[in-house]
Amino acid sequence: MENKSIFLGTNIVADMIDSHREHHENSILLLRMLIIEAYKIVISEDMLSTLYFISKDKKATLEFFENIIYIDWHIASYGMEVIREATHLSLSKKIDLEDALQCLCAKKEHCTMIVTEDKQFVDCGINITDYKRFLK
Repeated sequence: MENKSIFLGTNIVADMIDSHREHHENSILLLRMLIIEAYKIVISEDMLSTLYFISKDKKATLEFFENIIYIDWHIASYGMEVIREATHLSLSKKIDLEDALQCLCAKKEHCTMIVTEDKQFVDCGINITDYKRFLK
């Protein structure tokens, strides 16, 4: 059986929540495709506080959490091993800590792909794609 686990970057989920963001329509198309094709959607638990913090509409964000994320998605925790490895990579290779945490979390959860619009996202051995390539 094919592994259909996909990790969504923070910017992708923010696009889904906020209809005023540039890539909102693409994010909704992506979400529909993931649901239709029965993907396991994975995000990290720290993304919830980040999404709430950056949100202009706190109520809509909380409703998205309750009605979408908490029902259908897998919320993964980092754990000490991932945090230590990400911190080490960030220090030794001068890479973004948030990217390292998300990438290592995706690996821990056996995701085969990460969707992000972050053009500088760290390469940790998982296929990284964006809207344009995934929606083709």
